[in-house]
Amino acid sequence: MIVSLIGLPGVGKSTVGRRLAKHLNVPFTDCDSVLERRIGEPIATFFEREGEAAFRDAEQELLREVVEEAAARGAVIATGGGVVLREANRRLLRDHTVCIWLDARPEALLERLGRSNRRPLLRVADPKARLIELATQREAWYAETATLKVSASRDAGSTLSSIRRELDAKAVPALKSP
Repeated sequence: MIVSLIGLPGVGKSTVGRRLAKHLNVPFTDCDSVLERRIGEPIATFFEREGEAAFRDAEQELLREVVEEAAARGAVIATGGGVVLREANRRLLRDHTVCIWLDARPEALLERLGRSNRRPLLRVADPKARLIELATQREAWYAETATLKVSASRDAGSTLSSIRRELDAKAVPALKSP
């Protein structure tokens, strides 16, 4: 089984993803970390220098590779928050993974992120307003892509418990190979 996690920046995709992979006994891939190793610098630096389009191109290519590699052995994949901006990514996640949308209020995310300078889209005068804008912009795409929606407003342990209950309770559709 390939499980992908989508949601806004700071929602816990990486933290929850590591724990879920351990629970499912499959490898974990954090797309942002892999992309940073590939480009040889922090995403924020690449994003500022090359622009969002170049970043989204690199993100899309990496996601395709990660899903293809996971087909044989399964995996939990933590995606970048904006991965749903491209139709090709939404289709790939929807068709080839059990896609879990981790959802949380922008106010809760802002508390978690604090003064983090790692998120290029949140390097603005009013990060709360930006998170609300991102949530509004992306909500329909997250909903379109997700197999399941889980609240991530509490701690990572609670989120993981909710995911486990949802996966156990729902019959997950058979997935096609990429």
